[in-house]
Amino acid sequence: MTRIEDLDTPALVVDLDIMEANLRRVQDYCSAHGIGLRPHTKTHKSIGIARRQLALGAVGLTVAKTGEAEVMLGAEPRDLLVAYPVIGDAKVRRLASVAAVLGSKGKVTVSVDSLECARRLSDAAVSAKVQLGILIEVDVGLNRVGVSPSEAVVFSQAVKALPGLEWRGFAFYPGHIKSQDPEKIAALSRTVGDLRNDFIAAGMPPEIISGGSTPALFHSHEVEGVTEIRPGTYVFNDLNTVAGGACTLDDCAAYVLATVVSTSRPNQMIIDGGSKTFSSDKLSSGGPGHGRIMEGPGALFHKMNEEHGFVDMTNAERTFQIGDKVRVIPNHICVVVNLHEYVYGARNGVVEEVWRVDARGKLQ
Repeated sequence: MTRIEDLDTPALVVDLDIMEANLRRVQDYCSAHGIGLRPHTKTHKSIGIARRQLALGAVGLTVAKTGEAEVMLGAEPRDLLVAYPVIGDAKVRRLASVAAVLGSKGKVTVSVDSLECARRLSDAAVSAKVQLGILIEVDVGLNRVGVSPSEAVVFSQAVKALPGLEWRGFAFYPGHIKSQDPEKIAALSRTVGDLRNDFIAAGMPPEIISGGSTPALFHSHEVEGVTEIRPGTYVFNDLNTVAGGACTLDDCAAYVLATVVSTSRPNQMIIDGGSKTFSSDKLSSGGPGHGRIMEGPGALFHKMNEEHGFVDMTNAERTFQIGDKVRVIPNHICVVVNLHEYVYGARNGVVEEVWRVDARGKLQ
């Protein structure tokens, strides 16, 4: 039996009770509102957790890259969505191979926002004798990827004419909504609802209207026409999720266990985790620091080198000694998971599971 405090550090630890409650809460919400849950695996990157999500009722899985799609075949999803422009001949051919592996057991769908991308997918699908589903990516305010709502119908008609592709509807990502803002949710609903009506008027009723994010998760039923959502961070949550009002600290399942390795300077301690352990992402709220030290919330984790975490102890509630271990909830958990090879699942202070981060580093 391994207890949490006996783990070598830095170690990424997940409280299994909290994680399981997070999974159930979101699936129950989606089921109650008749919304499909297609969780984004970018957060946990784990075949085992993906299987848990599917077993609870998820309609499929979401990934960002072809490499992640290849890994998540191991979870045996019925439907696999690549929510990212797949550009590059090698990537496209590999994705067609993923579709061939799924065969009649499932479907691979891709979000696109350019005819160039769609044509390459079409060529690969025809060559591999498979069919790829297509969702048109629409920009609803983040200004990252996606066609404008006014272009979506005409663009969809052009994509729909390509061989080897099955147009299924449209996707959007409301990443510009970081808080529980009713006016922004209402504006999003009008945009999505109007676009759905445009497609219906054009004789193209969408099978899928795919949206959602963790910050706006529990308002998804307020967005007109949405058939499924793709949150990812909810499985663990983090300080950004807390800052956006989508969860509380008690809902944060993951933390990095770190050890105090130096107290040589007054009002400062160094922990054995830096930029190779934690995300350098700042808080979405604009607050300071790289994470919250649970044993001393007043301590400020303000700076990182590769292996050193600098903690200002000026306002700390207690002192720490060399060798003490602390739990740090990071600002952005998705990046942290990708930095670690293993995750330690614990319950009541005891490590019950150890799982490899299966899709770690799958950037291509």
